[in-house]
Amino acid sequence: MNFKYRLPSKRKRFIISSFILSLGFIAIQLLPETYRFLYIAALGLLTLILFYWSLKEGLGKNATLITLMLPFYFTCSVGLFWFLLPTSLFTRVPIVILYGFGIYVLFLTANIYTVAAIRTIALMRAARGVGFVLTLLTFFLVFDTILSLRLAVYFISPIIIFASLPLYLQGFWSIPLDKKLSSELINITLVASLAQGEIAAALFFWPVSVAVGSLFLTVASYLLLGLGQAKLEGRLFTQTIREHLILGMLVFLGMFWATNWGN
Repeated sequence: MNFKYRLPSKRKRFIISSFILSLGFIAIQLLPETYRFLYIAALGLLTLILFYWSLKEGLGKNATLITLMLPFYFTCSVGLFWFLLPTSLFTRVPIVILYGFGIYVLFLTANIYTVAAIRTIALMRAARGVGFVLTLLTFFLVFDTILSLRLAVYFISPIIIFASLPLYLQGFWSIPLDKKLSSELINITLVASLAQGEIAAALFFWPVSVAVGSLFLTVASYLLLGLGQAKLEGRLFTQTIREHLILGMLVFLGMFWATNWGN
């Protein structure tokens, strides 16, 4: 008799994968700290494998593989942020719950992206909104981890640029969802990443805490990502630019007021 393996439904694959990855974070507690970076890298690789397995029908040897970037970044950023937290159930348990919920939502969002790359789908606007929020959350976790290293400015700025580039690429690609990357999308990604690195370099000379600095860089990514997406959608109107600049100015003034200039 010939037996043919049949994949579970997508919904079941999403639930199974989310459960496995959440267990992975719980297992961190059982490993020595010396292996934490290696373990996070392995968990990130497992994320890619499970997402590919769950979304294989909509993925191809083209730009649809960009869908895998945000889940990989999300897992690694949460994993690195995990080790910055105090060793307490009151801090660790909420992170596991947040990760499990976030990764499941990412499965749903990525699924909509891969389907929308083939045909029009009604949930596209909602998926972009969710993807935008999760991208900003990932930006914050990445920035917080990098700034916590307290490296010199000539290290921090390039690291911020290269760490930001894949996140900007997937964020901008979620607008056209083309199977080939356009030169406009690539140029906007490069400009946004370089601008992020320059902002990080300027922030290095500002006496702010890691949390405040990470929040400011995240707001900067919100402005750059929002304006870039508006440009790709053909909606970069004067009103849109004004609203983003006003928000940026308010955040800048708030950070200026909150800075302890005495130290």
